[in-house]
Amino acid sequence: MKKLSRRTLITGALATATLSGAYVLYPARVVANGDLLVSPQRANELIRQSEVLLIDVRRPDEWARTGIAKGAVPIDLRRRDFIEAVKAAQEATGGLPLAVICARGVRSRRMAAAMTKAGLGDIIDIPEGMLGSSAGPGWLARGLPTQKWTK
Repeated sequence: MKKLSRRTLITGALATATLSGAYVLYPARVVANGDLLVSPQRANELIRQSEVLLIDVRRPDEWARTGIAKGAVPIDLRRRDFIEAVKAAQEATGGLPLAVICARGVRSRRMAAAMTKAGLGDIIDIPEGMLGSSAGPGWLARGLPTQKWTK
C-alpha cells in the first residue's frame, strides 16, 4: 500500500478571500489525538495528483442533492459492509491512502477513526465537509469541483 507521508501533506499555507473575509487555510495539520486533518483545497490537489482516494460517507439523498467531490467514491456509512466496501475501493486504486468527507465533518471524523481501527492506515479527515463547519466554509462554498451522483 502506498504511504503518503505527513511531510508530503503538511506543506505551505494557502490563503483565499471569502465574503466574510480572508481565511488562512491549512493544507494539513495533525491535532492532539493524532488525527490528520486536511483542507478541501489540499484534498482536491491530492485527488488530482492521484495521491489519495476520497471516500464520501454521506447518504445517497445527500449525494443527489449536492453531487460528490470530483474523484470521490460514495460509500454510505450505514452499509453493513462499509469497511469491506472501502477496502475494495482502496484495492481497486492499488492501495492509495484514504481521505474521508461528509457534510460537516462529524461523520467523517467518526468514520476515519473506525477505518483506522479496522487497519486501513492513517485516514485523512476533511473536517470542513462538503457544506462547511466551524473548521471552514466547505468543499462547495470553496468552489471545488463536483460531479453528479446517479444511482
